[in-house]
This record gives sequence, C-alpha cells and structure tokens, in this order.
Amino acid sequence: MNKHTNIPPLYYPLWLLLKGLSLLPLSMLYLLADFLYFVIYFVLGYRKKVVLNNLQRAFPEKSPEEIQQITKAFYRQFADVIVETLKLLSMDAAEMARRITFTNQELLDDFVQQGKTVITMGSHSSNWEWVLSAGAVQFDFPAYGVYKPLNNAFFENFMLRTRSKLGAKLIKMKDTLRDFAANRNTPRVVAMLSDQTPLKSEITFWTTFLHQDTPFYEGAEKLANKFGLPVLFLDAHRTSRGHYTLTFELISDGKKDPAEPNSITETFARKLEAAIRRHPADYLWTHKRWKHRKLEG
Repeated sequence: MNKHTNIPPLYYPLWLLLKGLSLLPLSMLYLLADFLYFVIYFVLGYRKKVVLNNLQRAFPEKSPEEIQQITKAFYRQFADVIVETLKLLSMDAAEMARRITFTNQELLDDFVQQGKTVITMGSHSSNWEWVLSAGAVQFDFPAYGVYKPLNNAFFENFMLRTRSKLGAKLIKMKDTLRDFAANRNTPRVVAMLSDQTPLKSEITFWTTFLHQDTPFYEGAEKLANKFGLPVLFLDAHRTSRGHYTLTFELISDGKKDPAEPNSITETFARKLEAAIRRHPADYLWTHKRWKHRKLEG
C-alpha cells in the first residue's frame, strides 16, 4: 500500500467522515471542539491525573485553584488543536497565512540567504501541527520537518496528507542524519520538536527543567555541531482562537563549536521553560514527561 495515496478499504468510512468534517469552516469546527472539551475533560477525564501531576510538579508555587484554571484552559486548547489539525486536511494557503504570524522571520531569512540549512527547535506548544505548514506557505525556501512514523497505517497516511498538504517536506527520524549529510548546504529550514522524552536507553543528557531532573534528546545539537548549522528556538503562542504568533530566538549561529558541551540543548531547555511559564495552558501536558529517574553516577 502506498501510504501517500491509498486508503485501506476498512477505513473508507472514517476517511470520508474526517474529510467531510475538515471541509467545515473553523467556526463550526470550534463547536465540535467545545463538545470534545466537555467529553474529554468532564466525561472521560482523559489523562487528567497525568495533567494535574505534571502541573503540580512544574508549578509548586501555584494554588490548587490556579492549577485547576490552567488545567481547564489546557483541555480547551487541546480540543481546539484536534479540530485545527483536522481542518489542515482542507485548509488553503491563504487561510493559513491569515492565522499564523511570524514576528521576526528576518532572523531565519538571514541564515537561509547565506545558503544554510537552519534547524529550528520547537515543542508541543500551541498548535505544533500548523507550524510546519505555515512555514511552507510563507517562506521563500523549503520547509522540512522531522517526524516519527505512526504504527497505524491509516493514521500514518492521514498525518502525512495533512502535514504535507500545503507543501511541507517530511523527513523520517531514522533518515535524519543521511538527509543532513546530503543537504548540508541546501538553503532551507528543518523543524524539530525537541521536547520529547527519550527512551531510557537513549538518555545522554539531563538538566533541571520546571523543578525536575529532566532528560532531553540531543539530536538537534549533534546535527548542528557536526555540520556547522545555525539553530533557532521557535516560540509558538496562541493569541486568540485559531490564531498564533511564532517568534524565532537565536540559540547558535553555527560558526563555531560551543564553548560548553550540551549548550544548545541546555539553551533550548531554558527558553522552553520560560515560554511555558509565560503561557502554561499552551503546552501539551498529557504525557508523562518525568517518567524516568536520574540515577547518581
């Protein structure tokens, strides 16, 4: 089966349903999001214990009432991201450009105009599924994203379609090093979501993040150092329902090896922590971010 073009017959009804829903205007889809919020939060209590535990650990200074307020705001945002991702299947470039604003794109443009591949380190904040497509629409150079394929053939097909609908290019995680070696001097941007929790066997770096000992992937840093590439932090913030502002911040210019090992990953962690503190409800709290314990030695 070609995952880009074919739908398994078993999934035809689901595909038609999702495709049909995506054709609705966002104003109507947000009514669906309101219903999803009620079901996910009040009826199913989807991962509510995980979310509360994460927030209590991340913000020990906040009162129970403040934690509850952030929790509800997060679930509303989570429901919106679900329908916004669905909308991406039929959204056109003009609507995407209206809904995403880059505040300082010139920081990225300057590096690309030098003929460089630029790595952006982003996170699961606001609507991370729209970010790559927004770049593909608004940049005058290719926008790539590194992704990990899903195990389910239908949803892998669905996500490939949505993520590439507006012209974004995708790189499988296992092919990342090979791709960078072949395209190190290609003027482009490559987006990497760098806040995911590594497998226990892959942990090589720990730092203090939101009061917790936290491991981070070092993939972006290793690629940047190996190929001499600039690295930018991408701060995504929801300004209103269905509208987001994306801001670049310099992490490394790629001109020399960092003075301290792990400095790129450490800087990313600090910038991400600051962004989460500014807008805690924007972040994805449903995953067990601190499931691994740091052992002495």
